[in-house]
Amino acid sequence: MDVTSGIGVPQETLDAEIKSFFESAPPLKNRDHICEKLKEFIDRNLLPSGNGNARRVVCVTSGGTTVPLERRCVRHIDNFSSGHRGAASTEHFIKAGYAVIFLHRRRTYQPYCRSLPEDPLLECFEVTDESNIQVRQSDSEALTRAITEHHAAVAENLLLKLPFNTIFEYLQMLQMIAISMTSLGAQAMFYLAAAVSDFYVPWTSMAEHKIQSASGPLDIRLVQVPKMLSVLRKVWAPMAYCISFKLETDTKILLEKADMALKKYKMHMVVANELSTRKEEVVVVTSNEKISVCRDKTQVGTDVENPLIRLIVERHSAYIENPDL
Repeated sequence: MDVTSGIGVPQETLDAEIKSFFESAPPLKNRDHICEKLKEFIDRNLLPSGNGNARRVVCVTSGGTTVPLERRCVRHIDNFSSGHRGAASTEHFIKAGYAVIFLHRRRTYQPYCRSLPEDPLLECFEVTDESNIQVRQSDSEALTRAITEHHAAVAENLLLKLPFNTIFEYLQMLQMIAISMTSLGAQAMFYLAAAVSDFYVPWTSMAEHKIQSASGPLDIRLVQVPKMLSVLRKVWAPMAYCISFKLETDTKILLEKADMALKKYKMHMVVANELSTRKEEVVVVTSNEKISVCRDKTQVGTDVENPLIRLIVERHSAYIENPDL
């Protein structure tokens, strides 16, 4: 009888798929530098904090992964995600006393910058005369707050930002982070809000140069990305508290799909969100309950991530007290 992985795939098959993915992926250009930054960040947060314990550390993944179609990439398949949820959640985690490893897609929303214009350098400043530039009065408060809070988080070793673009970069870095966080035990958390590609073009079968349109209709075979959530839970960081997300456009299947993800990948929690209402309401799905979390509409400038992170922090605290529950 075959031993299955819990996701309907024999464990041996899943292991082979994961091994094949990593062996064929282009190596990270700055792998050693990332390893060094991770080690320094984790080691500092292993030291006793104000309550005498190691600080809790959460890896927040944010934004969407790309799937290159050529090795010297000109075209790619993209996953829609602005990174707003990840950036907002990072701010709330830091307020709650967590250190955050922010694994994010380049050029998506960043913590503390959500209230700034799209191009702050050009839109927040104005020329007063030929030789002087100053911050626009209307943007001064928001810009000062963003710079102050960001620098404070970095200086206090509460924020480490690691960017990615491709599915290859994302999964290699997620593995590195997870293995680095094993020393934290139950103090570690994964908040997997990134939109991760389900399919990819294997590096070994990818065209090296730009695909020529003169070649006629394009026929590309996409391979399914191995289900890494199960190996994250079982192998890379078995003691960590793990939260994944399920986004659907059809509300009729949303909770069913979230339930399936919870059971398949042994997540501690799945956050279900419907595309059109995702900024107003989410449903937190656990093994024994479904909790609706809504944005407080009575207060200006609030977001749904505020009550969501409060709930998650409470559940993580209970998990730390008794990881077997």
